[in-house]
Amino acid sequence: MCGIIGVLGRHEAAPILVEALKRLEYRGYDSAGIATVNNGHLDRRRAVGKLVNLQDLLVHDPLAGKSGIGHTRWATHGVPNVGNAHPHRAGGVAVVHNGIIENFRELRAFLADQGIGYETDTDTETVALLAQYFLDQDMTPQDAAAATIAKLEGAYALCFLFDGQEDLLVAARKGSPLAIGHGQDEMFVGSDAIALAPMTDKLTYLEEGDWAVITRTTLEIRDTTGKTVARPVKTIQIDTARVDKGGYKHFMAKEIAEQPTVLQGALAHYINADATAITLPEPGLDFTQVERLTLVACGTAFYACMVAKYWFEQIAGLPVEVDVASEFRYREPPVTAGTVALFVSQSGETADTLAALRYMAGKADMIVSVVNVPESSIARESDLPLPILAGTEIGVASTKAFTCQLTTLALLALKAAEVRGRITPAELAEKLGALRGLPGVMNLALGIEDKTRDVARKLAEARDILFLGRGAMYPLAMEGALKLKEISYIHAEAYASGELKHGPIALVDKHVPVIVMAPRDALFDKTISNMQEVMARGGKVLLITDEKGAAEASAGVWDTILMPQIDPFLAPILYAIPAQLLAYYTAIAKGTDVDQPRNLAKSVTVE
Repeated sequence: MCGIIGVLGRHEAAPILVEALKRLEYRGYDSAGIATVNNGHLDRRRAVGKLVNLQDLLVHDPLAGKSGIGHTRWATHGVPNVGNAHPHRAGGVAVVHNGIIENFRELRAFLADQGIGYETDTDTETVALLAQYFLDQDMTPQDAAAATIAKLEGAYALCFLFDGQEDLLVAARKGSPLAIGHGQDEMFVGSDAIALAPMTDKLTYLEEGDWAVITRTTLEIRDTTGKTVARPVKTIQIDTARVDKGGYKHFMAKEIAEQPTVLQGALAHYINADATAITLPEPGLDFTQVERLTLVACGTAFYACMVAKYWFEQIAGLPVEVDVASEFRYREPPVTAGTVALFVSQSGETADTLAALRYMAGKADMIVSVVNVPESSIARESDLPLPILAGTEIGVASTKAFTCQLTTLALLALKAAEVRGRITPAELAEKLGALRGLPGVMNLALGIEDKTRDVARKLAEARDILFLGRGAMYPLAMEGALKLKEISYIHAEAYASGELKHGPIALVDKHVPVIVMAPRDALFDKTISNMQEVMARGGKVLLITDEKGAAEASAGVWDTILMPQIDPFLAPILYAIPAQLLAYYTAIAKGTDVDQPRNLAKSVTVE
C-alpha cells in the first residue's frame, strides 16, 4: 500500500514522477500528489482519486523543476481528501511517507507546546512539522531530517524534499521498504523496484533503520547508530519489473492465464531434470531434526498455509500449527526445541508477517520464508528464503502467486516426507511426475472460462454466497470466498462441509447460492452428503468437480463446472482456477474495479 518516488534528475521531474506513480497504482491508493523544487522554490500538487485527476491538475497548473517527490496514498489516519494527501508540507519541507507513525499524538503535543498547530488528520503531517521545527533551530536540512527521524516510533519509509535544495533528498526506512536507484548524474528513490525500472536497473536497498542523504552524484547511508555504512548496489532483472497487460483487459485475467507457465518455471527450479529429486537452496533444511512447523501468513497466503498443513501432517507426519500473522505474536506462543517457523508473503513486506518473523527470530531453530520478491525484507531476514518465481503480480487479488505458493509448499512437504522416511522413492517419483504434469492440466482447466462466465452472470445477482469444502478443499473454499469478496463486493463465507449442520445451514435458502468444491477424492462421499443437506432445504448448489464426481452427484444441482481429473494431492492447486475465474467474471458482471478493488492494497505494509 502507498507508493513513494523521489527524483534528482536531469529532466523535468513532474512527468517522471507521475509515470512512476502509475507503475505503483497496483499497490492500492485513494489520492496522489507530487512536489518539486524549481529555482529554489518548493511547491506541490495533490488530487483525490485516480492518478488521472492529478494529471489533469498538472495540465492546468503545472509544476516545473528537476527535483521532486511523489506519493500514492492509501488512507490510514484521516479520510481521502486533498488536505490529507501527500506530500505533506510545513514551511520549507515536504515529505512523503508509507507506514504509520505510532507516537504522532505525543509529537503533536510536543509541537503544540512550541506553539505549532496542525491542519490535517494525518500522522505524516507531524513529520513535516517536526522537520520544520528543527530547521527553525538553525539546523541544516540533513540534520533536521536526522533529528526528526530519531523521534519517530512505528513503521515508515520517508523521503524529504527541502525548499532551496535542488540537489538533496533525505530518505529513511523502518519496517517499510525503500530503495535508492543509481543513474548517470541522477539518483532516484522508490518504494518498489517496479517504479524505478524505467530509470535504472542499479538499486541499493536500505536496511532496517537506515537513513540516507542523497545528491545526484553521492549517496551517504547511516545506520541506527549514526555510523556511515556501505550497502551493496544490486542489478535488478529489468524484464521482471515490466508492467504490461499483454492484451488482456485486466492484470488479473493475464495473471490467471499465466499460471501454467509460471508453475512450470517454479517446478523446474526445485525438481531435477529426471523428476526424481527435490533440491532446496542452501543452507537447506534437515527435516529429521524438525519436531514442529509453525506456518504464519495473512490473507490468501494464510489459506496456502492451511492447505500445506494437510500436506505436511498427512504425507510427512509432521505436526503443524497455522496462524494469521496479525494475531500470532500477540499470543506470545511458547516455542519449543525443534520448531521451524515458516512465513509466506507474496510481497515479502507484509507488516504483520514481518513482525511475526521478528518475534520468532532467535526462538525457532530456523526461519524459512516462501516469497515472490527475493530482495524483500522477509526474504533477507530469513535463514532459508524459498522463491515462488511467480513473476511480478499486479492484480490486488492474488492468483498466480497463490498457486506458486501452494506448489512450493507441496514440494517442501514432499521433501519432508522423503527425509523422514514417510514416502518411498517410487511414491515420490509418482508425485513429482504428477507435479511436472500439473501445468498441462492447468491449461486444460482454463478451458472452463466460458462456462464460468455464464455461471458468474447469475452469481452476480446474489447478495450472499456460501462456499463448502472438506479436507484440503476447505481452505480452497475459504480462498474462493475471499476472492469473491475482494473484487465483486458480494458477501461470501466458507465453511468446512461437515460444520454446515452446526449452525450455518440456517443461512440456506433459494436466494443463497452454495458453491461446493468436491473433486472425486477420499472425502467426496461425505462432501456430497453435506451438499444433499443443502439441496433438501431448497439450496441452489453449484458443484465444482471432475467427470467421475459429476456422474455420481450432479443430479438435482443448479449447475456443474467440470474440472480435469487430478491426483487428489494436487487438487487444491488446480481448483484455485475456478475460484479465481468465478470471482473475476462475477466482478466483471457487476462492473467493479477488478485490479484495484476499493479499500484494498496489494502490499500491506502497516499493521
